[in-house]
Amino acid sequence: MTEVPVARRPSGELEAQVLAALWAADQPLTPQDVQSALGGELARTTIATILARLHDKGTVERHRAGRAYAYTPTVRDPAGLAARRMRTELERELDRSTVLARFVSDLSDDDERLLRELLGEGPQASAEEAGGAR
Repeated sequence: MTEVPVARRPSGELEAQVLAALWAADQPLTPQDVQSALGGELARTTIATILARLHDKGTVERHRAGRAYAYTPTVRDPAGLAARRMRTELERELDRSTVLARFVSDLSDDDERLLRELLGEGPQASAEEAGGAR
């Protein structure tokens, strides 16, 4: 009999599911709470391991809740998580100027325009400056 290989989940999928459960909660969750929120298909030990890894990364914080830990996210949404990951990568490099320059040079025109606006250098900022000069 030939065994059918089990498809592996994409990297980070379990972390994303656990974070989604934490984001949806209005209170800290224990691994058992997360397991219940995810429908019980993952082992509690698997969830505890994922939460411990997220804690090591600084993505969640924890405090004692009886004999277990209860976890809360340190970022409130996927955009905040992506921003944290980008900042972490930037902090790993000594030559931040080159990293940022290469990042910006790889942006689409729309993303570059948006970044300039967010930094106060784009059309929206220019219009606001003109309005304030009156």
